[in-house]
Amino acid sequence: MPEVLLTNGEMAEADRLTIESGTPGYFLMEQAGAAVAREAERLLGGRGRVAVLCGPGNNGGDGFVAARLLSAKGHSVEVGLLGNVETLRGDARSAAEAWPGMISAIEDVALDRADLAIDALFGAGLTRALDGHAAAIVARLVEWARRTRKPVLAVDVPSGIDGSTGAIRGIAVEATRSVTFFRRKPGHVLLPGRLHCGETILADIGISRAVLETIAPKTSVNSPTAWESAFPLPRSDGHKYTRGHALVLSGGLAHTGAARLAARGALRAGAGLVTVATPTEALAIHAAALTAIMTRPCDGPEDLGAILADRRKNAVVMGPGLGVGAPTRALVAATLAGDNGATLPPRAVVLDADALTSFEGEAYALSRAIKASGMPVVLTPHEGEFARLFGGAATADPDLWQAFDILPEALPIHVEHLRSVSKLERARAAAVLTGAVVLLKGADTVVADPSGKATIAEDVPPWLATAGSGDVLAGMIGGLLAQSMPAFEAASAAVWLHGAAAREFGPGLIAEDIPEMLPRVLRGLYAEHLAQTSPAKNH
Repeated sequence: MPEVLLTNGEMAEADRLTIESGTPGYFLMEQAGAAVAREAERLLGGRGRVAVLCGPGNNGGDGFVAARLLSAKGHSVEVGLLGNVETLRGDARSAAEAWPGMISAIEDVALDRADLAIDALFGAGLTRALDGHAAAIVARLVEWARRTRKPVLAVDVPSGIDGSTGAIRGIAVEATRSVTFFRRKPGHVLLPGRLHCGETILADIGISRAVLETIAPKTSVNSPTAWESAFPLPRSDGHKYTRGHALVLSGGLAHTGAARLAARGALRAGAGLVTVATPTEALAIHAAALTAIMTRPCDGPEDLGAILADRRKNAVVMGPGLGVGAPTRALVAATLAGDNGATLPPRAVVLDADALTSFEGEAYALSRAIKASGMPVVLTPHEGEFARLFGGAATADPDLWQAFDILPEALPIHVEHLRSVSKLERARAAAVLTGAVVLLKGADTVVADPSGKATIAEDVPPWLATAGSGDVLAGMIGGLLAQSMPAFEAASAAVWLHGAAAREFGPGLIAEDIPEMLPRVLRGLYAEHLAQTSPAKNH
């Protein structure tokens, strides 16, 4: 099963369902505080002095429980409260009253005497930017941690981080480690939240996983468990034609390398055949550089239409080095207008780089063409391309989107989400508005489809920040689509494989290295699958 991520609202619902089923809320708080106390002891490594900074809600209640348990273990504990006990409510008030020691004003806590600070100020559900006294306390904690290099343990998420979006609400604690409960939140995985969380520990506090059936979360961590059931495995009776034929479009004479990188990515990802469709002027360059990859002349939409008349070419990758402007828009239009045939699966399309930038200010036109085509389409923008493509859409009249089969009452919401600080919500909104799978690239790449389903990558290595790596990724998606992998799963799998290949190579990676690392990564996936499906042997 994939590791699902719960938004603030979904986590609140998990708590509510658990309490309604008969589990007292204070029991959950006791379990949460105990988990925090355990991690505090691990960080201390022995007896130590702990400063616990408690906020005015249930996050502070968890802090009071942890303080009580640590004190009982012989640690020296000082507790500070933002506010006063009289204003606490419910379980948090009970936890504070169960603390046997003094409760100081939070500004009076002697941080410089502490070996560890526990941040129990604000949890994942923070809804506004920290300011005033609260912001000053967080700033003091950040300064102390940087100056002393002593650890900070955050309860749920570091204070100031929005658990649903990973955004910083004014100012945020920089934690050494965070303890969260039942399931992680998107803010633990999305940037910048992930960088503030440090190592995140997931604690079981007594919430049954059965509540997930009611909540039905749509976000998960991008790992093989999220897409392995759809991953194309080699078959003994397979051959190159059963593994699909990917077509990669090339730019002109001076811009051929990107298409070759994409084509190599498609081939290594498992496509049975790969062809580069190239302007005649660049044909000789490609022919001299390519061996297992074929070439075809293509000098415009008419030539492309003739190539696509061969329905065996079932996946098209467009954009890398293709050029920005009307000629590229015409090629995209020709591809999306192609005849899918009545009895064949629709051809899949990847639009990357120049194929996206060419539609700057024309997101409506691109969306209309995608929805009319009926084809599985994957858009792969980085942040700059996303802003260029959807910048106008985010400020235009939402009524213009009604032609794209979106419920009118949902239109303002989705258009507003294109301005959102949440990468997850922006990708989802773009997927709904275009009818395509949207892969919004970065160190926390999000893949979203129009149903709202999404994956977030958390292990993209920094080595991928190199020219051409995105071209390889586009090709890898095309290679998986050629093997009839569904678009959402193909995009998610390609992101994970792309990162795994980069990790396999390590520092010094250049784009050409990524496809060459894929056999090692795929070998591991295939071996794991065979181990799971092979019948048990008797010894």
